[in-house]
Amino acid sequence: MKSTFLLALGLMLVLEGLMPLLVPQAWRDTFKRMIEFKDGQLRFVGLMSVVGGLLIIWLSK
Repeated sequence: MKSTFLLALGLMLVLEGLMPLLVPQAWRDTFKRMIEFKDGQLRFVGLMSVVGGLLIIWLSK
């Protein structure tokens, strides 16, 4: 269980780091736009990320 969690955490960090590594200007522009979002909009983006992640986990089993 612990190694699975660490593997998932490592994969998340790799995926999170790809955009700033490969297209830093696009990542920066996206980040600037997200800063201007209202709290409700950010929460919706977070909710969609959680739902998408859970869907991927569910489909992979």
